[in-house]
Amino acid sequence: MSSAAGTEAPLIEPSRAASRPPAERSSPTGRSSLGWLFALAIAAAAFNLRPVVTSLGPLLDQVREDLGMSPTVAGLLTAVPSLCFALFGFAAPGLARRLGPIAVVTAGMGAITAGVLARSFAGNTAVFLLLTALALAGVAVANVLIPVVIKRYFPEKVGPMIGLYSMALSGGTALAAAVAVPLTSALGGDWRIGLGVWAALGALALLLWIPVLLARRGSGGPSGGAAAGARLPITRSRTAWALACFFGCQATGAYVVMGWLPKIFQDSGISEGTSGVLLAVTMVIGVPVSFVLPNLAARRGDQRLFVVVLASFGIVGYLGLAFAPAGAPWLWAVLVGLSNCAFPLVLTMIGLRARTAGGVAQLSAFAQGVGYLISIPGPILIGRLYEATGEWYLPLGFLAVLLVPQILFGLRAARARHIEDEAVPAGAVAAA
Repeated sequence: MSSAAGTEAPLIEPSRAASRPPAERSSPTGRSSLGWLFALAIAAAAFNLRPVVTSLGPLLDQVREDLGMSPTVAGLLTAVPSLCFALFGFAAPGLARRLGPIAVVTAGMGAITAGVLARSFAGNTAVFLLLTALALAGVAVANVLIPVVIKRYFPEKVGPMIGLYSMALSGGTALAAAVAVPLTSALGGDWRIGLGVWAALGALALLLWIPVLLARRGSGGPSGGAAAGARLPITRSRTAWALACFFGCQATGAYVVMGWLPKIFQDSGISEGTSGVLLAVTMVIGVPVSFVLPNLAARRGDQRLFVVVLASFGIVGYLGLAFAPAGAPWLWAVLVGLSNCAFPLVLTMIGLRARTAGGVAQLSAFAQGVGYLISIPGPILIGRLYEATGEWYLPLGFLAVLLVPQILFGLRAARARHIEDEAVPAGAVAAA
């Protein structure tokens, strides 16, 4: 099947290129030096995919007060990232077919940079939300297409490259959450400067992607995307649905943790400063694990062992938070952080469950789009349960129970299958 992801030259060795399908081959000119630049650009892009969200949370009270934002609108901000990731993520494969995935990711870095910088000058809530959505649109297309880029240009190194991508993403998430407040204070205490400064990281990533884009065009490939080939009826694939539901379950837990974990610790008597550090621990633990886990997972025929182990960490962590949050807070933070490493695992499985870059593009958009839609009610429901009971037993019990379907969907998604074998294009069987 021909690739649906553009015609840029794959960065693979000539000896291995011969064994790839025709749609995956291209000229090896300039491969070595561009490969290093490409890897660095992928890491820089990944580092920018969460500060848009995690730098805002600690400063939200200041933003609300200055812009006159109502509590209802502020509450909706918790659902906006998942909604944008889903809606714009669904559009990413179509854009990649027209323009090529590198061009779309480059544009995504431009959108992140422009949105983050411009929203720091917003004079009202509507403009702030619109510019935040612009930045999140850039995040969404990069979310979907970076695994596609890795599959197409590093087909022999999917595990290590997904590991690099996941590690950089976790690092950006943790850094923004940990330093947003002290950095803003060091820069004079103005939230506009504290949020706008993150545009510098987006600009750096953009500067790395521009020469990659130009080098690809200079290598002889056309400036736009190639003909897409047959689109898979992906909704026929049980593996695709399992991946989408697995993604949705893990995303629900991750966004609840990012939004509510400090409050859980504070309600148990732990100080605000320590609770913030504990949240950072849950994110930092994902940095080394996100680098190692995809490589280990890619070496196995299936990834079912990892699905069960990570979920088991989460069950113990959530129960510990429910019944003894102040008893071993560092242990619970580490266990919950390890459970959230289901994210790099599902990214790895997306790259492994399709044979071609075009298949990965469709699977990535479907799994992440549907998955993020599934995750939208999670943080809101947790808030309602807490408001109704005044305790964390029921919300944390819900998160622990949610890991059971996560395991079941994960076990189905982790089997060594390819969506091309399940989602056969209409007429393909008859033609064969």
